[in-house]
Amino acid sequence: MKTVVNTDFAPQAIGPYSQAIKANGFLFVSGQIPLDPMTGQIVYGGIESQTYQVLNNLKAILEKEGLLFEHVVKTSVFLKDMEDFAAMNKVYAEYFKTEPPARACVQVGRLPRDVSVEIEVIAVYEK
Repeated sequence: MKTVVNTDFAPQAIGPYSQAIKANGFLFVSGQIPLDPMTGQIVYGGIESQTYQVLNNLKAILEKEGLLFEHVVKTSVFLKDMEDFAAMNKVYAEYFKTEPPARACVQVGRLPRDVSVEIEVIAVYEK
């Protein structure tokens, strides 16, 4: 059994997918890009600004389910340029302070709307 999770405090899905799916004690959150949920516009200003927006979008979806970043067990980070890794990682570390989740980070050829970063997460309902 699965349940669709949606919040107005994160960007709405722009295709045939859900913001997140709750299933079997896990929350599978779709990749978030640096879209401001209120304006629908890309947040520019470099990798740091984009990473903050992505993580804040993820936070809004987690909070809809009463979850925190401490509940996240796996992340996948997609970067337009691996040269941005250190700057992204510095911001990322502010959100995952203790017992960080497992993570994959890869450079990709292109991301939606030509953004610099996209992150998806899997969270568990019990810590």
